[in-house]
Amino acid sequence: MTGTTVQGRLSALGRAELTLLLRNRTAVFVALLVPMVMVMTMKSSLDSADLAGTGVTVAGASLSGGVGMVLIQVVYMNLVAAYVARREDLVLKRLRTGEVADREILVGTAMPSLALALAQTALMISAGASVFGLGVPRRPALLAAGLLLGAVMLTALAAATSAMTRTVQTAQLTTLPLFLVSMVGSGLFVPLGVLPDRLASVCELLPMTGVMTLVRSGWLGGGDGAGLSGAGLEALVWTGFAVFAVQRWFRWEPRR
Repeated sequence: MTGTTVQGRLSALGRAELTLLLRNRTAVFVALLVPMVMVMTMKSSLDSADLAGTGVTVAGASLSGGVGMVLIQVVYMNLVAAYVARREDLVLKRLRTGEVADREILVGTAMPSLALALAQTALMISAGASVFGLGVPRRPALLAAGLLLGAVMLTALAAATSAMTRTVQTAQLTTLPLFLVSMVGSGLFVPLGVLPDRLASVCELLPMTGVMTLVRSGWLGGGDGAGLSGAGLEALVWTGFAVFAVQRWFRWEPRR
């Protein structure tokens, strides 16, 4: 690693990881197209749903849910495979023998995925404003906070999940639980307000629920101070848990 500063080392790692990502056509296809396809599919499904009383339109629910889908697929699912691939190819082990700190290796590997997720989110918000009439984000700072928390939390969860993932192929299985649980219970496409109260209370504890509350409220408005504070705290707790799991169980060498 030629960089002598943190910025230089992260830039070098990010460029190398971007090159590897672009060579993986399947990963690029999934990251770029699948979230958009799922947004349009869910929008068609929600056309017949009763969202009265939720304060969210079909377009608003679909596109804000699309932001959550981008975070899960582009950041979480893509990074689990990336961390496992670099571990099994001994890349992580070799990097640790140099001057690069452990956290720099993890962050540098994540940088291309995070940049791609940010670009897709900006594109989705622009489409929502120009095509679907959702307007510009009502509270940009709150939206940015939700995106930042989601990116950090899912990066840490990806690193933690990689510890229990033996191969790149099995990453499709180990990432499935969070994907499915978030799709159904974290309000990605169906607001929790349409669920029974008891079920909604349980779903509020899921990892992506707090993030989606912040993202949706920041983009579309709504939400009270206490509810938004609780959502932010819930996301912070999950982030802290994920960071602890990485420190405790992350594997730097191939599984035997």
